Amino acid sequence: MQSQDVAPRPAPGSGSAADPVVDVEQAEAALVEHYPRLVRIAYLVLPPGLGRGRRVLTAHALTQRALPRGRTATPVIPAQSAGREGDPGYAFVRLQVVRTALEAGLPLRRRAWPRRSQLPPLLPQVWGLRLFPRSGGADELALDQRLSALSGPARAACVLRGLEKLPDGDVRELLAAAGVTDVDAALDEAAGTEDGYALLGSPEFDPCSLQARPTDLMRRRQHMKAALAAAAAVAVCGALLGLPGDGWGPDGAAAPPYAQNPAAQAALNPALLLKVPAAAWESSARTDFSVWPARGDLTGDSALLRRALAVWARPGERVQVSATPGTPSGGPSGPPQLLYAGTVDNARVVLLYDGLRVVRYAEPRDGTEGAALDFARVDGADRAGAGAVVLGRSDGNIRYLTAPWVTKAAERDLLKPGAGAMDLTLTDGTTAPMAGPAQTGACTSWNVLQLTDATGTRLLTDLGELVPARLTTGRPGSVKDASGPGALRAWAPYACSLGAMRSSGVRSVNTWVYASQPLPDTSGTADWVCTRAETWQGGGERVLAQFHTPGSTYGAVAAKAENVPACGAKDPQVLAGVLWKSGTGSWYLLAAGSRGTSSISATGGVTGSAQGDLLAVKTRQGAQAELKGTLEDGRAVSGLG
Repeated sequence: MQSQDVAPRPAPGSGSAADPVVDVEQAEAALVEHYPRLVRIAYLVLPPGLGRGRRVLTAHALTQRALPRGRTATPVIPAQSAGREGDPGYAFVRLQVVRTALEAGLPLRRRAWPRRSQLPPLLPQVWGLRLFPRSGGADELALDQRLSALSGPARAACVLRGLEKLPDGDVRELLAAAGVTDVDAALDEAAGTEDGYALLGSPEFDPCSLQARPTDLMRRRQHMKAALAAAAAVAVCGALLGLPGDGWGPDGAAAPPYAQNPAAQAALNPALLLKVPAAAWESSARTDFSVWPARGDLTGDSALLRRALAVWARPGERVQVSATPGTPSGGPSGPPQLLYAGTVDNARVVLLYDGLRVVRYAEPRDGTEGAALDFARVDGADRAGAGAVVLGRSDGNIRYLTAPWVTKAAERDLLKPGAGAMDLTLTDGTTAPMAGPAQTGACTSWNVLQLTDATGTRLLTDLGELVPARLTTGRPGSVKDASGPGALRAWAPYACSLGAMRSSGVRSVNTWVYASQPLPDTSGTADWVCTRAETWQGGGERVLAQFHTPGSTYGAVAAKAENVPACGAKDPQVLAGVLWKSGTGSWYLLAAGSRGTSSISATGGVTGSAQGDLLAVKTRQGAQAELKGTLEDGRAVSGLG
């Protein structure tokens, strides 16, 4: 942030006599009622350079200090008197929070006393723990990076627009009241972030919903001569750990060590890393990550490997950590297996495997600032599940490290089954960069990785995680890889629905046509398709029922559910319905059940029933109905979703 962007705060009491006034009781009531929102505003406006842990404590400190001093009436900026549901107390406290958060980003001056907001907070303090918000997905990480590149006033403008939903006129007056001298420049800089406004309310930016990790657990002397000497030693160590720059020494971005026992030391020793011989997979009965050889041009870089192991065991505050759902993020219990260590684009990357997880450590080529640590659960992986791992993403492109048994790699657009595949160069198992699936805007393509080995060809898709998901087709219990012409045509209308399954630890996604229904206006036959995503953790499965009419490019999602057995190997039955408008303008409730459905009935806004696995009832636009089905064995099933 530039110092000239924020001017000195206006003197208290500078409003006009007609302005709303707020006393300390009214401001306190607003602060208590809206405390989580106010702390979130402070956290988002504070400079990212403070680190996530200090930003959390500073956000709470600034919010708690936002009350007016004493019990005298205090005028409020007129443009902000609307506040939260018209509460001038909230408007006053919000203004104080924004103002002090902007002041916290001002540079310290040699010949001027620092403001209180520029210093580390005295309160609140948490001893023995480091607190930081929960990690979000790829979209939240991208938004955080975009906000980090903005100045403080621009971040404040984004928060007031996106989180507070204030019109630009009110945003201008609030920023001016907070001391921003060039409001127009702040608004112009904040332009273009509108697509991320919905994510400002996510847990990634919630400093009231926190994760806790131990701080630096200093190894104390067994025989302390005096309590004063022990306190002095802790104070000195704390001061050393707070030094800027490369204060972490050979461990790079790792926090200081908290354990000094033989098992922990063995797990952090790069010389003890397990390196599998290149041809081990050819004679092994196993075909998973345990037989992957160590590859890459930096497998002999002990300093890099030591940093990767140390950061895995104890990631520092500035390390970006992500983990797929259900994946523990603790350190290794013993020396892990090295899968890869090398240079990928502008980063040094290390891939490790401990039998349960694949762990990716990445750092910039020119230092350790901005290191990242990603975890993916892969226990129970088979030949298909251990086919590839993401090495890196850059400018919308992806590089993969493939299994040693992969003989050919290619890139294919799932939306264009007849277009063929484009070969990817394989260099020691590393693919040339390929375009990733579309993440924003219209879904006009969905690029997938096609791998070939001695057992056949399979498709894998990137869903924003370390391990790509396998694509299959067929009735549950008899699925097969989506590689042949028929399977590719079956996937094409439903490829874009894969976007709903990002960042959920997906292991495989299967799609199959469970019913075909003649349309009431005799315009053709529509397909009912069920798409089910299985996860590595064995929970959180996602199921979509989709409806595809003749001539349509994409399928329409008719129903969806999570954590249900429907459409899976344990219970392949599925029932779903959709409101459909015919070519003549009439509306119908169409419903279909999978094979074995003997009857379907609709109640509620639409009443009707039919024998068999298909139902078509004429209705009106916007009608809602509840579906019930009966199977041939007498068991009842409900509509999906």
